[in-house]
Amino acid sequence: MATDKEAPSAPFKRALSLAMRTIAHEPELQVTFGGEAPGLSGTRARLPQVDHDLDPANVAVTRGVADSFALRLANHNNDVHSRYRPEGRNARAVFEAVEQARVEAIGARDMRGMADNLTAMLDDRYQRRSVSQVRDRKEAPLDEAVGLLVRERLTGAEPPDNARLLVDLWRPWIEEKAGARLDGLTNALTDQTAFARLTRDIIASLDMADELGQDPDEGEENSEDGETAEGSEPDQGQESDGEESEDSQSDDVQDAQGELESSDQQTTDADVEEVPEDGESEEAPDGSEPWRPQLPFSSANNEDFYKVFTPAFDEEIAAEDLCDADELQRLRNYLDKQLAHLQGVVARLANRLQRRLLAKQNRSWDFDLEEGILDAARLSRVMTDPMHPLSFKMEQDTNFRDTVVTLLLDNSGSMRGRPITVAATCADILARTLERCGVKVEILGFTTRAWKGGQARERWLASGKPAVPGRLNDLRHIIYKSADMPWRRARRNLGLMMREGLLKENIDGEALIWAHNRLLGRREQRRILMVISDGAPVDDSTLSVNPGNYLERHLRQVINDIETRSPVELIAIGIGHDVTRYYRRAVTIVDAEELGGAMTDKLAELFDDDAPLPQGRSMRPRRKKVA
Repeated sequence: MATDKEAPSAPFKRALSLAMRTIAHEPELQVTFGGEAPGLSGTRARLPQVDHDLDPANVAVTRGVADSFALRLANHNNDVHSRYRPEGRNARAVFEAVEQARVEAIGARDMRGMADNLTAMLDDRYQRRSVSQVRDRKEAPLDEAVGLLVRERLTGAEPPDNARLLVDLWRPWIEEKAGARLDGLTNALTDQTAFARLTRDIIASLDMADELGQDPDEGEENSEDGETAEGSEPDQGQESDGEESEDSQSDDVQDAQGELESSDQQTTDADVEEVPEDGESEEAPDGSEPWRPQLPFSSANNEDFYKVFTPAFDEEIAAEDLCDADELQRLRNYLDKQLAHLQGVVARLANRLQRRLLAKQNRSWDFDLEEGILDAARLSRVMTDPMHPLSFKMEQDTNFRDTVVTLLLDNSGSMRGRPITVAATCADILARTLERCGVKVEILGFTTRAWKGGQARERWLASGKPAVPGRLNDLRHIIYKSADMPWRRARRNLGLMMREGLLKENIDGEALIWAHNRLLGRREQRRILMVISDGAPVDDSTLSVNPGNYLERHLRQVINDIETRSPVELIAIGIGHDVTRYYRRAVTIVDAEELGGAMTDKLAELFDDDAPLPQGRSMRPRRKKVA
């Protein structure tokens, strides 16, 4: 029962939390509400903040997010999901979308109220992303279109109004390729294993069979057959057969990669066998690859030459999860001592940037209007002359657009010492300054989990060292401050950069994709990505078994994609190295202490620029000729 002092929304939050635990069959589920992006991690769920006035639309969206998380906990098995998840990024995106549609359909089919909540959540999501404005399939995410069509098949519910155009752009092609297989999903709704197998068949039908990787069921059958044939002791035989199976798989992978090199990525026989018959007819007579859906940059990973040996050991982690609170505070105190003599300089920089930003946000009003906000300053005229009409005022629109800025900091070993200290300082000052001006800031860092490989390299060695394995290290992407987190809560996290052993190697291309995709999910009108690095990407493990320009070539392609196709504005600041050879909008500084001035100047230039938002250009599907 609500007390006199608690907020009006408190009873609703308690009831929603209890409902989530009941649906999820998880009595230990911890539910919190806040302004940060909703998320589910283990038995911790973060839901959108609920207004005190309990606006019905806001309540429906929050209930939809809660139902989605609870259904995921109740009906999803992570082990099964990981077993059948494809290797390629595009195929994985489709697989994830279809699985989410499955778990939500289980609840939507049984409870009408839950179905309405999930629809409200989806409609709100696509409204924020403005997908109703896309006019071409190359700009519409295929994975989301497939997920919504699967939802339609399983529940009979049409796509939300704000996503209808997205689905209609892809519907004819998806129905032609995989319509029959989509119809078969209903019978496997509550069997996640059978559903995952059918989903892999659907992905193959959509011309992405080469991204599926090895069939997990086929691997089991081969292992069992080998065990029977050997007739050896159970334990030893099983181990030996497993090793032989892995060796044979490694040989197959190595042979396939050799063919890719010699024939400029010619389709392998194994891939052809997985493509459905209706897909074979699309192979061009001139020997080029059959057309494949060109996914938007938000889902693409430039796999025409760049690949990842295994993403299983990659890590996206909050700074506070990498060390305990006491150590973070100690590291922050150490950072503050390093910056003591710079306080005057950074304060002047902050004040200069703040003045320029606030000048763009100055309010202006129209007075003596017949409607608007009552002008209290002119009420005295009514008191002296009762026949004088009331006077109203209205605020004029400003040109300052709602903005979010992401700072992506290179956390590589070459930044150790003065560069990383100054980078952390400038991130600190910039975040505080922009927050005072109403501009949200996200601070991210990128490095690797190990020197010279890590667990990814160990798996590669165990697999027989297949040729040209692609990226061969474990990524570590660190969230120092999310865009919705208040600076006072994130301030301590920047001290983590002072931790010994954190800074290792840098794979810039994938870090850019990660930061860019986080920005694409934001609702702000203007999105700015500022990269602070000290040079080209370097990872000894990857470069030792791939071409010498492998990471640099990937970085150039990612930068080109963002600069030519994305609404995100990209800026780069190089410390001691010329980054203008990579980025169109960039500046290079020689002394790390110049970083603060360079950051504020570049941001000020952006905010002084009144040009319209950049319109991303779509790329035509690339067709590769067979040698």
